[in-house]
This record gives sequence, structure tokens and C-alpha cells, in this order.
Amino acid sequence: MPEHGAYTGAFIDFGEAEEDVTLEGIEDFETMVGKHQAIIASSSYWGEQDFPSKNLNVIWQHRSLPLVFWSPWDRPYEQNTGPDRFNLNSIIAGAWDKYIDDWADAAKAFGRPMIVVFANEMNGDWFPWSGVYYGGNRPANEGKTKWQGPETFKAAYRHVVDRVRARGASNIKWMFHTNNYSSPVDTWNFAPSYYPGPDYADWLGLSVYGQQYKEEGLPDIPSLVDWPYKEMSDVDPNKPIMIAEWGTGEFPPSNKAAWIKQGLDLFRSRYPRIKAAVYWHERWQNEEGYYSNLRVNSSVESLQAYRDGVANPDWLADLLLRPLPKR
Repeated sequence: MPEHGAYTGAFIDFGEAEEDVTLEGIEDFETMVGKHQAIIASSSYWGEQDFPSKNLNVIWQHRSLPLVFWSPWDRPYEQNTGPDRFNLNSIIAGAWDKYIDDWADAAKAFGRPMIVVFANEMNGDWFPWSGVYYGGNRPANEGKTKWQGPETFKAAYRHVVDRVRARGASNIKWMFHTNNYSSPVDTWNFAPSYYPGPDYADWLGLSVYGQQYKEEGLPDIPSLVDWPYKEMSDVDPNKPIMIAEWGTGEFPPSNKAAWIKQGLDLFRSRYPRIKAAVYWHERWQNEEGYYSNLRVNSSVESLQAYRDGVANPDWLADLLLRPLPKR
């Protein structure tokens, strides 16, 4: 963990399955932004029923740390559709233990450091592991101090982590990764309700998106981060925080370049526990025909703002690794 500064990182539009990692794609992005990326993010969906060894080897051989979004999600990976065959109750019941064990064995064989997020943004209602689909705010105990949706998530999270650790995959650091603001905005659905405990998280993660659709506005960074940062800091006072996803679309007259500049400035100066930020370099076409272009090069001005921001030496391009103990 860097005592000073923070790691720079990116997800680099690796296709619809978010897993088509290529060395050329990483190198092209780094050439464009003028800086090596300490962290490269990609996804591993349970629907694929495999461990992404090839992808992670590409990332590690490039001297970057793999960040893996390990999502209990089945094809066709559509949001807002509710639980599928990888539902949390089936995970808790042990239906997917063999897959978890096989994944863990492959992670152990990979042997290099990696960060894994199990079921990110659970406090949003778009993913099938959201507490909304598992009883929401129904009481989970007689004292009515806990809620069924978050408690089901925590039980599944702990089950997965316990099984992976039991297989000896000690090279994994785990990240508890929420959306900056919950949906629905109810107390039971806030991030603290889902926190599985300090023994189950090495990092705390936040998604921070600006304007993803043209009918939205572009909030400034403090309004997107101040309260969620405090919330996550209160969840656990000892864990580093990562902006695990951040980005905004190019929708004039909104000023994307200024927003990127503000993010890269304030993540360093305003929020001391932030130790990494991973930009979501992606675009997609919406049903109305227009594009949500979050890529850093959506305009000349946006790219220059990103290049200038990450050029600051406080944004660390290289991993700080402890030497392996001598045998």
C-alpha cells in the first residue's frame, strides 16, 4: 500500500463480456494517456464457469495488478432482470461450491497478487444480487435490527470468501465495492448494512459516475464523493479506499474535461484514504441511437485533461511490492 500517492488504473473496453483482455489494448491505452497503469480491471462472470488465467497472465506480465470483478451472473448479463441460477440463496446452500473451489484452485495456481470483488454495487437495484431481490427491508431477526436483503448478501459473500481461502488462495486481496449512492435510497440499503466485516475485506471500493445519459446533469466530484467517502470511512476506519470505477460521458455543454481534472486533483488532495482510482474507459450505444462515450479520448479536451492529471507524480504508475521471503 503506498504511504503517499495513489495507484492509477483503468478498465479498457474489453468487450461486452468485459474479459477480452489484450496486451495491445493495454499498451494502446497507456500510449494514449502517457502513463503505465498500475491496475488493470476486467470481469469474470460465473456464467463462463472458468477462471481467466490467460487474461490475468497478460496483465501481470505487463507489470500491472489484476482487479477482477467476480460476478455471480448468468448470460445474457442483462441488468434489472432479477436473480438467475447463481442467486445468493443457491450460493449459500452450496450449489456452486465446486465452481468456487475450482476457481480458487486456479487462482492459487496463478500465484500472483490480485484484487477480487465479489458482487459489486450490491446497494444498487440493477444487478441480480441486490438486496432488493432478497427480502429488502424485511426483518432478518426478531429484534428487527437487521434486514433480510443485506443479511442474505453478507452470508453469500462470506461463504464465497471462506471457501476460496480454505483452498489456499492467499494471493487474493478482497474488496467490498459499493455504488457511491444507494438505489433505493433507504437506510436498510446503505453500504454499512452490506459490509461483511473487517475479516472479509482488504479494500473498500466505490463506483463514482458522472453523466452517463444525455438527459442527466453532470454533478461535481464533491457532491458525488464527499458523503459516500465518509460513509465508507465510517464502515471501517482501517481499510484503504479505491475509486474502483469512475467516468462520465461526453455530453456538451457539460464540461467533461473539467470534471476529469477535478477528479484527478481531488482524489489525491481531498480524500486521503483513496489509494487507487480505476477509470472506466468504455462507450455503448443506447436504445435511442446515441452513444454514452465515457472513454478518456471522447474529445481532445477530455484526453488532455486525463493526460495532464495522471502526469502528476502522486499518481503511481508502478506497483510497490514487498520482496518474497527467502526459503
